[in-house]
Amino acid sequence: MMYLDRWKVILISVVCAIGVLYSAPNVLGKERVAWLEAHTPSFFPNKAVNLGLDLQGGSHLLLEVATGNVIDEHMQAIVDQVRGTLRAAKIGYTGLGLSNGVVRFKLNDPAQAGAAKEALREMDSELETSASNGDFTVKMSDARIAERKRAAMDQSIEIVRRRVDETGTREPSIQRQGDNRILVQLPGLDDPERIKNLLGQTAKLTFRLVDETANPSDTHAPAGEEILPSAEGDGRSYVVQKRVMVSGDTLVDAQPSFQEGMPVVSFKFDSIGGRRFGEATRQNVGKLFAIVLDNKVISAPVIREPILGGSGVISGHFTTQSAQDLALLLRAGALPAPIKVLEERTVGAGLGADAIHAGAEASLIGLGLVVIFFMVAYGLFGIFADIALLFNVALIFASLSILGATLTLPGIAGIVLTIGTALDANVLVFERIREEMRAGRSLVGSIEGGFHHALSAIIDANMTTLIASFILFMFGTGPVKGFAVTLCIGLISSIFSALMITRLIIVLWVNKAKPKEIPL
Repeated sequence: MMYLDRWKVILISVVCAIGVLYSAPNVLGKERVAWLEAHTPSFFPNKAVNLGLDLQGGSHLLLEVATGNVIDEHMQAIVDQVRGTLRAAKIGYTGLGLSNGVVRFKLNDPAQAGAAKEALREMDSELETSASNGDFTVKMSDARIAERKRAAMDQSIEIVRRRVDETGTREPSIQRQGDNRILVQLPGLDDPERIKNLLGQTAKLTFRLVDETANPSDTHAPAGEEILPSAEGDGRSYVVQKRVMVSGDTLVDAQPSFQEGMPVVSFKFDSIGGRRFGEATRQNVGKLFAIVLDNKVISAPVIREPILGGSGVISGHFTTQSAQDLALLLRAGALPAPIKVLEERTVGAGLGADAIHAGAEASLIGLGLVVIFFMVAYGLFGIFADIALLFNVALIFASLSILGATLTLPGIAGIVLTIGTALDANVLVFERIREEMRAGRSLVGSIEGGFHHALSAIIDANMTTLIASFILFMFGTGPVKGFAVTLCIGLISSIFSALMITRLIIVLWVNKAKPKEIPL
């Protein structure tokens, strides 16, 4: 009689039950899975494996972030800081401006060079300042430039993720590529143009005063002001102050709504933004207040009374869809730099369906051949191994479903490969049992010896493949990672099914049937 610890029996049974339950949604169909997700708790087995872009179709976008603009904007801000610092220190200068990423100016009195350096050091100690005969240059260090670009990329990826999530796209893949590119893959997307428009907008919102005395048709705007076009595309322009009264950075919410039957966007500030907005409207009653999005004036309403509640409404010639998109952009936040679409590919759902069909066909053929081979080669023990193999496949899909992993075409290849090699461990065990039988050991002793002596070879053989899979996952991208994930999961479940499930079945058979010999 063979013995297996009770806790091992319980563990194996529980793992197999979980595997069957959590893999079941993959054969129920989309409608039933959607119903389960809507009517059952999150921990319930109600999720199917997510299909990648190559299996269910969708859009592939390669974006480039203009990180250089972030540096230019920051350097322009440093120009303003330098101007204010020198004036406060009563140091005369000429020719202050930005040239090739470097702030340059000339002192009226070169004898004030020491005072200018000290004032600039107090303004920002991390800036690199050099002077020669009163000619000053101020720039950022290479390390600081790299850090700002890296921060801009991190922020851009987060904003892109928020915008994509707001559209309801399921399981998007958003990855950084190189120093200034973002790869966005959107499985199942049916409106790629809308996503391109959403991702291509910087969505930098500002509130500024309009100069009603200036003529927008003039070539140059007065000092401290600029001429901005209307977002309506009707040819109108506005002369607005460069000074930002309130920034969209302080928005906490934006929602599409209706006012007098027309689509509008309602917004709400945080406490700081609400206070600034209230103060700006209180001090400028009767003036035009321009709402500027990406250097275009959405609308310029008259401030009829102070708006002190920290909220307001953006009106314009919106459609329902454009109001929803603007609210989405404002909620997600502004990009730190413009984004350009470098590459766009659309994968049809039909191509993905063909890939799924071919992958499923290959998996079933591989599974069938392996099952038949083991039945022929090892008889009843081969059937036991085949049963364990079915649980192995269930565990693979259950693991993918629980982890929320995305199955791609290379991932299917990993599953097919796993099925083909899943019974290697059983081959080692069964052949070892045969050797023990030839050595004259008893039935129970041969089985115990076979599992015990084959263990080290099984661990060694699978560990090398696992190491290779981990390396593929760490250094690979996209489809290579998908292959590595399914291969890793398949190897681990194969070891478990061979050493635990097959052994449990054999133990139950020996104790129930009490055979006189091993049918190998």
